[in-house]
Amino acid sequence: MKINIEKNLVEFTPENEEETAKLEGLWKVIVDCVRFSRKLVPIGEYVPQKNNMARFVIEGEIGEGVDKYPEVYTESDCTCYCQTCNKYVALRKGDQIPPCCGKLMEVLD
Repeated sequence: MKINIEKNLVEFTPENEEETAKLEGLWKVIVDCVRFSRKLVPIGEYVPQKNNMARFVIEGEIGEGVDKYPEVYTESDCTCYCQTCNKYVALRKGDQIPPCCGKLMEVLD
């Protein structure tokens, strides 16, 4: 994993498919454009000579239901979209609103 720091901006660039999958999973846990995104907060210490590993805790509610979504159905024909990836989907009345990028899609119209 390549890490680049410029002032208060940190960029993580995966260097293989496994790191890409792990970064995508982390992103889905942390990012929630509709409500509040969670924060990575450092815990313990990072001393490379002792233990070359940095630890962070994810602030915010994460529990057993992280991958479970409420069953929400449309009241009429509509278009739903994901605020994270900008994906759109057309739904009919009574269709279940699908999850995308770690949360339910938003009704556009």
